[in-house]
Amino acid sequence: MATKLDEALALGAKDPKAQPLYYDLFLNSLFFIPVIEEKTAENDETKNDVNEDDGSLPLLVQANGNEYLMLFDTIKRLQDWADDSVKYAALPGHAVTEMSLPNLYWALNYGTEHQKMFEPKEIAWLKEIVRQTKDASEEQEKQEEPNQQDTE
Repeated sequence: MATKLDEALALGAKDPKAQPLYYDLFLNSLFFIPVIEEKTAENDETKNDVNEDDGSLPLLVQANGNEYLMLFDTIKRLQDWADDSVKYAALPGHAVTEMSLPNLYWALNYGTEHQKMFEPKEIAWLKEIVRQTKDASEEQEKQEEPNQQDTE
């Protein structure tokens, strides 16, 4: 079943003017990222909590001399790629973008008919968009602060 992201990707491939819609949707979508299971030092048991902010490391896949961060827009797609017991973190696209390391590639929905590979230049461009958006948002908040004090 196609998702909104799949539809936007297909539309962007047909009409370059529609590509900004895809990137906007990407930055505002939730992604499921397979993570490496960690052992706790106290009892040497595997942590099972999904989406726990414990510093779990994302699973990176080596291919063609590059490292890929695997991203899936549905849990089903993630489980089809790995298996039902895969541990994952769920993050919005803008957070994935902000945290992405230089020279890292992304594989979105790998193994589906709607897969997309992101190269470091494209990711750097998205990082810049996220930074500009944050800066503009912070500037707008600063401008609104005096107005809020006047109404109190």
